[in-house]
Amino acid sequence: MNHGFVKVAAATPKIQVAGCKYNADRIIEIIEKAENNQVKVLVFPELCLTGYTCGELFLQDTLLNSALEQLGRIVEFTLGKDVLVTLGVPVCTEGKLYNTAAMIQNGQLLGLVPKKNLPNYSEFYEARYFNPGHEKTEVILVNGKKVPMGTNLLFRCANLPSLTIGIEICEDLWVPEPPSVRHAMAGATVILNLSASDETTGKDRYRFDLIKMQSARLVCGYIYADAGEGESTTDLVFAGHNLIAENGNILKQSKRFENEFIFSELDVQKLMNERRRMTTFTHTSFQEYEIIEFRYRLSDPLPETKLTRFIDRAPFVPGVKEDRDRRCEEIIHIQAYGLKKRLEHTCAKNAVIAISGGLDSTLALLVTCKAFDLLQLDRKGIITVTMPCFGTTDRTYQNALSLAEHLGTTLMEIPIQEAVLLHFKDIGQDKDKHDITYENSQARERTQIIMDLANKYNGFVIGTGDMSELALGWATYNGDHMSMYGVNSSVPKTLVRYLVSYFAETAEEESLKDVLFDILDTPVSPELLPPVEGLISQKTEDIVGPYELHDFYMYYILRFGFTPSKIYRLAVIAFDGIYDKEVILKWLKVFYRRFFSQQFKRSCLPDGPKVGSVAVSPRGDLRMPSDASAALWLEDLNNIK
Repeated sequence: MNHGFVKVAAATPKIQVAGCKYNADRIIEIIEKAENNQVKVLVFPELCLTGYTCGELFLQDTLLNSALEQLGRIVEFTLGKDVLVTLGVPVCTEGKLYNTAAMIQNGQLLGLVPKKNLPNYSEFYEARYFNPGHEKTEVILVNGKKVPMGTNLLFRCANLPSLTIGIEICEDLWVPEPPSVRHAMAGATVILNLSASDETTGKDRYRFDLIKMQSARLVCGYIYADAGEGESTTDLVFAGHNLIAENGNILKQSKRFENEFIFSELDVQKLMNERRRMTTFTHTSFQEYEIIEFRYRLSDPLPETKLTRFIDRAPFVPGVKEDRDRRCEEIIHIQAYGLKKRLEHTCAKNAVIAISGGLDSTLALLVTCKAFDLLQLDRKGIITVTMPCFGTTDRTYQNALSLAEHLGTTLMEIPIQEAVLLHFKDIGQDKDKHDITYENSQARERTQIIMDLANKYNGFVIGTGDMSELALGWATYNGDHMSMYGVNSSVPKTLVRYLVSYFAETAEEESLKDVLFDILDTPVSPELLPPVEGLISQKTEDIVGPYELHDFYMYYILRFGFTPSKIYRLAVIAFDGIYDKEVILKWLKVFYRRFFSQQFKRSCLPDGPKVGSVAVSPRGDLRMPSDASAALWLEDLNNIK
């Protein structure tokens, strides 16, 4: 449970209608399985102890008494076990029958939550037998022991308070105002739903979307356990469609018609972090709620839950091509429309952009062309400037020329060797000393040229740097760091590649495709050091580390505020077989050191459009002091063994 991961499960036992002992046996078998698999929260379907389809048998004392007897047996079986069990059972009190969820742990019946919304339409006749649950908690006797019952019960783990559980039952989710809304606002981070949802054509998709979106709206974990095989098929069929969701993501779902036991891990720490970030997610203290505490047997430090959930090593890039293409098209539109507005506002008819034959400048140029097309401006107004110097290779130079030609822009070639050498002479820099001054002098010379060209042609300088470079500070201050509008400023490097690839795949001209694919195949480099035998000698990822790692780190640092040790743990799983632990730790330390030390560059960034859930604009997502210390974060990493 270290880092907030809680293993949870939803299970559909094969039952016998009205066969309480048989059903209890199956439930006990699954509880044993869950305990052996270190499951901490286990959810069974609605009325699974009797069967949901008992009909008039719910009015028989024989059935109700047997259900309570078997409930007591299950409670006793959990003695000494950690797993928190929730199962459906009919309970009668004061002459009224309720469809309830029983919460059980370590030999104790913690509470009963009755169903609030009883469907009595189409195939459902629950109001014929049951009474709607009441919000006010009352204490009733169950098997001779006092037990709280009411819809406003929340169950909180005393030694992991971020795990607070609310319960609703089947139809409660399908109404306009589900109880889970109030539960979440009162502090519940995980919602359990015990359900008996019969299967009809297309209902599974609706159910899937409903649970997915409810978990997103409430920023919660949602565990849904559905009735399945064993229920009466007199008029209905139940498919056991179990789902586990977390904040809009389905972590696991069962195959229908197979009565599965599914499990995954909810990240309750992540949910709390997300709620903390969202100031519109309000916590309301409802006085009528009662908090019932339970406790796990946890060691210090907390045990490390083995993770089975999928951890995407490219969180910025959708894994399915159809989704990825849709994302690329959307981002390109955001970039282009942002630039279109800025060009309109400044009345600029020309744009100036430095092209290197690399990925970032290629994407920026492609976006600029789209913006000009939207404005119905001649692409000749896009002044593409190639400025070869000491590190320029023939491959990137030729690609830059070809790209400008195929896109129909105005190409200017301005070699800068002489200007840089004169500058070296002015400042006393040895031209054979390939240090940071040697490199940055070239970058600043290029920026000076395109800024002055923008003045000359009443134009507008388009920035090319991407978000990954900005996060690492891999930009020359007042060099490529500066522009009049940075179209790539919130696009991570891993996504830049796919955006250029999308342009290549959708390009109509074959020769343009060829150029773009060759650019995609070129190593990432600022080309500020002389080539070796005509090949790029300065590869960015050899210096600052692999961008796929840095983008992974950046996502979890900026999006969720995870601790360094948690990010390291996730990275080790995500990049298993690609990078060893030592490499992952090395570059994570590099990321933190650079991220903190280079904030001053981000504090004065040019404008640029936000395209995703993570951005580094000092006016938006990252209002961070430039002189903050990284010591706490690096200390956490230094404690990793």
